[in-house]
Amino acid sequence: QVQLVESGGGLVQAGGSLRLSCAASGRTFSSYAMGWFRQAPGKEREFVAAISWSGISIYYADSVKGRFTISRDNAKNTVYLQMNSLKPEDTAVYYCNQGGSMVDNSDYRPRAGYWGQGTQVTVSS
Repeated sequence: QVQLVESGGGLVQAGGSLRLSCAASGRTFSSYAMGWFRQAPGKEREFVAAISWSGISIYYADSVKGRFTISRDNAKNTVYLQMNSLKPEDTAVYYCNQGGSMVDNSDYRPRAGYWGQGTQVTVSS
């Protein structure tokens, strides 16, 4: 079973930056698309960003376009989420997902059961 471990969360002031990492176990990381999601208290989990196995296709939610950047290093089995110009509404637990489907040139359907434990991001105003 693949293990996904997120890190890099924390407390930051509005306008600040954080870089999240998601490290995956296993030898097939480079074969799969990866996605980032977030869940704020009392809200459903929502899509943030996704990247294809090659890194060529990248999708973002409208709410983070121009502020967040997803990238991957297949040699390190790691996907990253660089978050700049953070806003209080970005506060959430952030999760990575492995092996979902990139569809409709803008969306990512997560793969059930392939989630990390999450990392908390808190943005103060």
